[in-house]
Amino acid sequence: MLYNRCTLFITGASRGIGKAIALKAAKDGANIVIAAKTAEPHPTLPGTIYTAAEEIEAAGGKALPCIVNVREEQQIISAVEKAVKTFGGIDILVNNASAISLTGTLETATKKVNLMMDVNVRGTYLTSKACLPHLRKSKNPHILNLSPPMNLNPMWFKNHCAYTISKYGMSMCVLGMAEEFRGEVAVNALWPKTAIHTAAMDMLGGAGIEKQCRKTDILADAAYCILTKPKTFTGNFIIDEVLLREEGVKDFDVYAIAPGNPLMPDFFLDAEIDTTEGADGAKVKTESAAAEPSGPVAETFRVIRGAVTEEYVRSTQGVFQFELSGDGGGTWHIDLKTKNGSAGFGKPPVAADVVMSMSSADFVKMFTGKLKPTLAFMSGKLRIKGNMALAIKLEKLLSQLNSKL
Repeated sequence: MLYNRCTLFITGASRGIGKAIALKAAKDGANIVIAAKTAEPHPTLPGTIYTAAEEIEAAGGKALPCIVNVREEQQIISAVEKAVKTFGGIDILVNNASAISLTGTLETATKKVNLMMDVNVRGTYLTSKACLPHLRKSKNPHILNLSPPMNLNPMWFKNHCAYTISKYGMSMCVLGMAEEFRGEVAVNALWPKTAIHTAAMDMLGGAGIEKQCRKTDILADAAYCILTKPKTFTGNFIIDEVLLREEGVKDFDVYAIAPGNPLMPDFFLDAEIDTTEGADGAKVKTESAAAEPSGPVAETFRVIRGAVTEEYVRSTQGVFQFELSGDGGGTWHIDLKTKNGSAGFGKPPVAADVVMSMSSADFVKMFTGKLKPTLAFMSGKLRIKGNMALAIKLEKLLSQLNSKL
């Protein structure tokens, strides 16, 4: 009962990760301030502050739903005052509210830039500022930001610069506030190792993406480990799986939406490109091929062309265009929509549903099973425009073609 009688102020707690953290705490009888903006049912997103409150109460906690758009400072201040009046103080702040737009600099509308900066950076900063005077009065106060370790590899900036800046802004709040309030308030960051299945992920990835994700439970369990540690545990950038392994967790299948399926790594973690995990969770270096990839692009497409069947066309119904740089590069296509399908050099016979851009070397690696498409995408080696669900379908085709390439 480590959360017993604690008061948690959680932004964005009406659904997803925020609600999962709230429900975990509610089982210990915690007080939860649901600081989120969804008061009326959303046309596409599940849950409101009131339905979340019902779930929290049913789980054994006490809930205080507050309408809070973290872009509005007065709404934050009012919710904090209401929380203190209702529960007598605040022990834990979870800055979970976040906005995302995975778009390049020229494609990101100013209103989207403003939204990400206002919610992710400014909202986190102002909510922390409003809660800190009350946190300092708690016996074991914590601030936990759902933000990544700061990785200055340019690949995490080039495809979605504004989003990256905004998430790293949250992480910089951890760096600064952990030091500023050392000895008084613990301030840490938590980030998932793999993609987490939320409504946002459904919108970003399309149908079927959930099979490559974990449940929000893994972050709720990791947050529990962090928030029940003493306030001397501060200034840390924690990855959920790494922490849970240290805490003795061995079975991670319980967190998978589809156990056994390959998991998509989350953003900002590129250590996986050069390392893999042994059975004990230790990092093990893998050999990287110094030689040129086997088989040129043209040979790869020749094999693909010979492997295309009516069944592939019928089940996929998608046209893929590849913009490849380097040796054997140029525009190539795989048509799995029209007639018997086709694959080869040049633009497809009809408009492409998905356009993929990458180097020729990485393309060959991807089609010969040496580079997973999800890892190529998350690490910035592969850029995708168009229908993400169809891109996932192509990955299934790749797994069937690997034996022939």
